[in-house]
Amino acid sequence: MKSREHRRLYSFPPGDSCAFFVRILPFKGGFFMSKNKKAGLVALIILVVLAAGAYTVYHYLMPKAMEGDKTITISIDHKVGEDKTLTIKTDADYLRGALEQEGLVEGTDSEFGLWVTAIDGEKADEAKQEWWGYTKFGEYVETGVDQTPVEDGDSFEFTLNEGY
Repeated sequence: MKSREHRRLYSFPPGDSCAFFVRILPFKGGFFMSKNKKAGLVALIILVVLAAGAYTVYHYLMPKAMEGDKTITISIDHKVGEDKTLTIKTDADYLRGALEQEGLVEGTDSEFGLWVTAIDGEKADEAKQEWWGYTKFGEYVETGVDQTPVEDGDSFEFTLNEGY
């Protein structure tokens, strides 16, 4: 049975607002949580603090890419009209991103990537078996514009070819 002193300290008249606050305060036996629950709660708080710190380091302290981090050259051999050579400053990792940034490419997406149908407004005519091929430093590239990485100083040449 509870002692008279215990009843005096922890018993309140009905409707007394102090009763709620006293119930969450420590009492003779400690908090209402077991030691295992307390340890789990402390571990969870530490985990949340560490996750917030990692997020801060990743998003705010890592150096950001500067606009136009890479400079590449795009040469376009037009079948109709004047040939064009452009110098592009880009942050794109792949050639498609750099071409789209400048509005130079049109095409159809497929399971193999972008099939280039037009460069700089000049469309390839499928009825004539025309297609856009491209080289990097004069060597044919065997990947699509989606998979061709862009590095600073790269030079790409686009040519409208005829015949498959």
